[in-house]
Amino acid sequence: MAGIVPSRRVRGTPFTEGVQAAGAKAYTVYNHMLLASYFESYEADYRHLKEHVQVWDVAVERQISIKGLDALRLMRQMSPRDMDKMAADQCYYVPICDHNGGMLNDPVAIKVAQDHYWLSLADGDLLQWALGLAVGQGLEVDIEEPDVSPLAVQGPKADDLMARLFGDIVREIKFFRYKRLPFMDTEFIVARSGWSKQGGFEIYVDGSDYGMPLFNRLMELGESLNVRVGCPNLIERIEGGLLSYGSDMRQDNTPIEAGLARFCNSPSEYIGKTVIEAQKKNGPDRMIKAVAIDGAGDLPHNATGWPVYKGDQKVGLIASAAWSPDFKTNVAIGMIDKSAFAAGTRLEVVTQNGTRGATVQEKFWI
Repeated sequence: MAGIVPSRRVRGTPFTEGVQAAGAKAYTVYNHMLLASYFESYEADYRHLKEHVQVWDVAVERQISIKGLDALRLMRQMSPRDMDKMAADQCYYVPICDHNGGMLNDPVAIKVAQDHYWLSLADGDLLQWALGLAVGQGLEVDIEEPDVSPLAVQGPKADDLMARLFGDIVREIKFFRYKRLPFMDTEFIVARSGWSKQGGFEIYVDGSDYGMPLFNRLMELGESLNVRVGCPNLIERIEGGLLSYGSDMRQDNTPIEAGLARFCNSPSEYIGKTVIEAQKKNGPDRMIKAVAIDGAGDLPHNATGWPVYKGDQKVGLIASAAWSPDFKTNVAIGMIDKSAFAAGTRLEVVTQNGTRGATVQEKFWI
C-alpha cells in the first residue's frame, strides 16, 4: 500500500517523534491523525503486550470538551446511558446515537467537573453533532476540541511502570476511575482504562509540549520492565471483543445490535430512544458475535469486510479477523443476522482468497 503523507488535514501527534523512532512499520488514519498499526509484526507485538508493558500513542482519541450550565443536559440527550449516576472521578463508555438509534460514535466520557465533560472519541467527527445540538437549542455550553492527547500504558507490567512515574497511588485507581497526578509543573487526569484486555492506564496529556517529555520518561523508567512502544493490537482486541467503531459497527447499527444494551439505561428522553427501547424489548434482528473461521493463520487481509452465508442466504458481515496464536484459531467479529447467531451455527465466509467455513461462538475468547 502507498504511504501516507502528513499534512494539516492528516497530522501527527505530540508523540509522533517517539513512534517514528521506535520503528512503526505502518499507519492508519484515525480522526485525521496518524495511528501506528504495528511495529515488529502483529504477532510479535501481541506476544510482548501480553507479557510485558507498552506505551501507546493514542492521541487520535481526540477530546470533545462540553462545559457549561447545560453540559449535563446535552450529555443526557446524546447518549442512552444514564449520566446522572456518574461519579465525580468516573469514566463512562457512552454510545452516541442519531434519531434512528444508529451509532454515531462510542466514546469514553470523563467527568472533569460537575459542569464539564470530555468525550474521548472513536473515529468520527462528533464535534459537529454536539455543536449543532447545542447551537440549535441555544444551550449554555461551550464545545471545543482541547489540546488533550491520551497516552496509554498497557500490559501486565503497567502498574509497575506507572508507579515508577507517579508513585504507588496509581495502584489505587479503580477500573474506569481516575486521579489527577502531577508531572513536571502540571498534572494530568490518569485513568485505569485502555483498548486492551491486558490492563493499564490512559494519561490525558493536557498540553502538547508535555508529550515527548512524558513519553521519554516512561521509556526510561520502563527499561528494566522490557517496555516497548506499541499500539492497539488487532489480534488481542478481537480476542477480547473490543469493537472498532466504523468497522465492526457503523451508523446503520444500534447499540443493541452492537451488544451494548447494558449501556442503554437512561430514564431521560435521549435521541433515538424509541428505536433503542423497542429493540431492548423485542430483541434485535442482527447482533455482534464472536466467530471462529476455519484455517490456520492463512487468512488474507480483511480491508473491505467479508460477507457471511448460511446456505444460500447472506446472514452477515465479518469486519475484523486475525489468527490467534494463543487460541489456535482465526478469531473474528461479525454482525450476524438473528437467523444465524446462535452459538454453534455453521457459516461460510467469503474472503477474497476463497470461501471458509466458520462457527459462531458462545462468547469472545478473553
